[in-house]
Amino acid sequence: MRFKNRQRGSQMPEINLVPMMDVVMTILTYFIIVSMAMTNFQAVDATLPSSEKGVNQETPVEPLVIGVTKAGQIEIAGAPATESQIGDRVSAYFQKNPKGSVVLKADKALPYERVVKTLGALRDVGGDRVSLAIE
Repeated sequence: MRFKNRQRGSQMPEINLVPMMDVVMTILTYFIIVSMAMTNFQAVDATLPSSEKGVNQETPVEPLVIGVTKAGQIEIAGAPATESQIGDRVSAYFQKNPKGSVVLKADKALPYERVVKTLGALRDVGGDRVSLAIE
């Protein structure tokens, strides 16, 4: 009896990876579930604040807006003023509203030196409660 000679080296063997990946995923899932079951979640007793205690009863004070126009004209609360009146008006505002603040609103075309000079004069009177408005 003669057998046909098959050429064994002509075909490349194929490795099927799908069953191996199924096994690996199953084992990975098992270890994730077991590790989550073994960890103890501990709760912390914390007293949370109630909503009644956190309500601010005070209404915020409107800031005093001081504007400087493109021409260099100073306006305090919309009314024209001079540089000598700035200190008096800001001091009077802070005496009336101790928790108030002053906002300097300068025109964007105004030279920076003028803005800094006015801001410095306001800081001399108002301290840390003076800020610069940005649009």
